[in-house]
Amino acid sequence: MQDKHLFEYAIIRVVPRVEREEFLNVGVIIYCADEQFLKIKFSLNKERLLNFSDKLEIDELEKRLKAIELICNGDIEGGSIACLPIASRFRWLTAAKSTIVQTSPVHPGLCNSAKEELEKLYAELVG
Repeated sequence: MQDKHLFEYAIIRVVPRVEREEFLNVGVIIYCADEQFLKIKFSLNKERLLNFSDKLEIDELEKRLKAIELICNGDIEGGSIACLPIASRFRWLTAAKSTIVQTSPVHPGLCNSAKEELEKLYAELVG
């Protein structure tokens, strides 16, 4: 039997008007220390987002999500945060923020494969 690995994840949300606390799930970020795994999976359904709020700038949202992806990957183009250790990057990315792109609280779980868990969570929570 394969050992299970502890992982943590948060849902990536677009919150067009912070004061209304309404949001749409657009992605998932997952961290697994045992696998040294930190990835985000996201997609922006332009039609759905614009129906939710016609003031959203989809290109700007995509830039912000791609910046998160660079940080997850430890890419130097992600800036100084991308150079931090993997656990610190996850904590920074999932810290509470009052911006248009936010994360849910962090949730723990056990998995055999963080990559497979990311796909599963994305399908369930965003898909």
